[in-house]
Amino acid sequence: MERPAWAPPGIDISVPSVSRMYDFYLGGSHNFEVDREAARKAMEFMPGLPKIMQANRAFMRRAVRYAVDNDVTQFLDIGSGIPTFGNVHEVARKADPAARVVYVDHDPVAVAHSRAVLEGDEAAAVVAADLRKPAEILYSPEVSRLLDLDRPVALLLVAVLHFLEDEDRPYEAVAELLGALAPGSLLVVTHASYEGIPLLEEEADGTVGVYRNIRNPLVMRSSGEIARFFEGTEMVEPGLVPMPLWRPESPVEEEDPYAFSGFAGVGRTA
Repeated sequence: MERPAWAPPGIDISVPSVSRMYDFYLGGSHNFEVDREAARKAMEFMPGLPKIMQANRAFMRRAVRYAVDNDVTQFLDIGSGIPTFGNVHEVARKADPAARVVYVDHDPVAVAHSRAVLEGDEAAAVVAADLRKPAEILYSPEVSRLLDLDRPVALLLVAVLHFLEDEDRPYEAVAELLGALAPGSLLVVTHASYEGIPLLEEEADGTVGVYRNIRNPLVMRSSGEIARFFEGTEMVEPGLVPMPLWRPESPVEEEDPYAFSGFAGVGRTA
């Protein structure tokens, strides 16, 4: 397999990556044939996956604008993936040019491309770290330089928590992150679930199996299990809902049925 010029040295381009598959679903170009092959296999069972990813991005943009409208202009985006149009810093700065953003990912391609996009940007940075190790994120030089944790921060965990199994202690990781943030901070989450998918659970299980086979298990949690991530926060209206229903900016009846797969919500710390 020929290594593309943009591929960071040292990464195994024969192994699929969930962030590069996400990039493929969104129509990006920073993915390898192995990623496209895995993504197409997942789409055989769940053809609406691109619509789900688009709904994720659309919710993220609305949540970022909500944060800025409520005077939260610092963002910590964990599991940020490969840069695509409409990134957090682009959306936030359109609303407030002084917004500061730290992206976090453990995928070398995502990190390399984020650094290339942010080169020369003094108000944004990327950290190579894992959500399962919150201290490495919170005490990173980039967070220390850019974010004032004594002021509210928007913590974005968009389409990432469902890649942590219960043995990874995801609830504890989220609690540790929120515990380090100032009162008035926001927790922004989307999460996959069998609830809302316009398929039988047995059919959706085919997609879950594809991710399991590439050693990135996709954990489908119930709405009640997802709500647990918001413990200790006050839910922002309309609460935990399918992604298109969170403060929609266009008629929801025009949305693809797959866009209602999974849940989205924003919580505010006391």
